[in-house]
This record gives sequence, C-alpha cells and structure tokens, in this order.
Amino acid sequence: MNDKRGSFLTLGTVAAPLFVVLWSTGFIGAKYGLPYAEPLTFLAVRFALASLALVLWTLLAGGPWPTGRQATHQALVGILLHAGYLGGVFVAISIGIEAAVSALIVSMQPILTAFLARWVLGERMTRVQWAGLGLGIAGAGLVIGEKLTAGLGSPVGIGLCLMSLLSISVATLYQKKFCAGAPLRAGTAIQFAAALAVLTPLALMLETNRIVWTGEFIFALGWLVIVLSLGAVGLLMVLIRQDSAGRVASLFFLIPPCTAIMSWALFGETFGIAALCGIVLAVIGVAMVMRPRA
Repeated sequence: MNDKRGSFLTLGTVAAPLFVVLWSTGFIGAKYGLPYAEPLTFLAVRFALASLALVLWTLLAGGPWPTGRQATHQALVGILLHAGYLGGVFVAISIGIEAAVSALIVSMQPILTAFLARWVLGERMTRVQWAGLGLGIAGAGLVIGEKLTAGLGSPVGIGLCLMSLLSISVATLYQKKFCAGAPLRAGTAIQFAAALAVLTPLALMLETNRIVWTGEFIFALGWLVIVLSLGAVGLLMVLIRQDSAGRVASLFFLIPPCTAIMSWALFGETFGIAALCGIVLAVIGVAMVMRPRA
C-alpha cells in the first residue's frame, strides 16, 4: 500500500511540472516553425505524423482499441483540444500575436474550467474563486491592452486565442466526464485523426499548402510531434485519468511566465510595466481559483 502511494505521489510531483514546461514550449515551437508553413497546413502535417506514430505504436505493442462509443467521445475531444485549441493558437501567432500573449490568454483555462464546471459538473465557486476570476480577467486585460496599443497583434488574433481558451476548457471537462476508461494510446491517435479530418479541408480551401523544408521547420515539426503531441498530450491524459488533473490545472499559472522567459530569450519579446503587472495579477488569479481544489 505504501509503495503504491509513494509511486503515485512521485508521478504527480514529476509529471505535472514536466507537462507544464513541455506545454509551454508548444507556443515557442509554433512561432519557430510558422515562418516556413501556414498554420493549418503545419498542424495537418503534425497531426498526420502524430496519429500515424500512435497507431503504429499501438499495433506493435498489441494495445487495446476503443469501442465505438469511446472512439466517438475521443474524436470529439480531438476536435476541441487539437483542432479548436491549437488551430486558434497557431493562426493567432501567424497573424502577429506574440507567443507569450497567446500563452497568457489560454492559461486562463483553469479559471474558465472552474466557471463552466458549475453547470457541467454541478460544482460551486467560492468567494476566493470569484475574486481570482476577476483578477485573472483584469490581468489578461492589462497585457492585451498594452500589446494592442503598441500595434502588436489584432482583435482578430485575440479573438482566436479566446476561442482556443474555450475549446481547451470544454475539452478538459468532456475528457474527464466521458473518456476516463478509453485506451490511452489508441484514443489519442483517434483524437489526432479527428482533428486532421477537420483541419485538412480548411487548409486546402484557405491556404496555399506550401512548406519550406528548412532545418528550423523540421526541428520545430519534430519537437511538436514527438515532445508535444506524444509526450505532453500523453502526460495530460495520464494525469486526468489518475484524478490528478487538479495538479496540472494548479500549475497552469506557471505557463505565462515560463513562456515569457522563453520568448524573451529566443524572439526578443518584451513587456512593459503594465503588462508585467497584468501577468502577476493573472498568475495570482489562477492560483486563487485553483487553491480550493489543490
């Protein structure tokens, strides 16, 4: 009994922070690779490779496959989590939204998830959580306002990030409610395949589908497929399944400062005093929302 409990605590302690760090690099990888491919085309290639890798892995390992109902639920999660969330973020970054700003907006996911859980799961929000909701919105507003005033980004890009925020929040609740018993590897393969089926027609209709196969693009694609699509998404599914999703959500407030440091070092993205105060407020707000659950 003690050995099992100790291993669970080790998994929660190591996997959740590792997931957050890896997830933060997704915004960097997007900005690094987007100069060489249009966003939907980039994602379609990524999802095709990730889905193929997971299918082959499942076949070689002799792993189980979801039932028809489980596959349907996994497909819906894939459309929300990968096509909706990542599609919005990639298009937003491609039209000028900074990586750290997109990370800040979608890191409000724990706040929106807690708010939506009032209706979906019948959970109540405490006064501390309501206060955290207000601080998070105010902090994000300061950052967004400063960037828009400086001409960095557009209302359309911000709107796409907000769409991504809604998509990942709904996907998290849906995954928790309907996908707990589905096979992990094969289920994630179905998620990517469903996202690919949605994004491919859009990429063919809206983009030229031209890719410049530079070393930078190949590195970004490989990182996003192997480290993000297989590593980080796999960690997310494991943590949600083992009822430690609260640990992941409580660490989501580390994503904006983590991504901001990476963006500053790699791309020279900077923040003024108002935006820095906004990041602090947003971090405090998310921490307040998640504190009762942690």
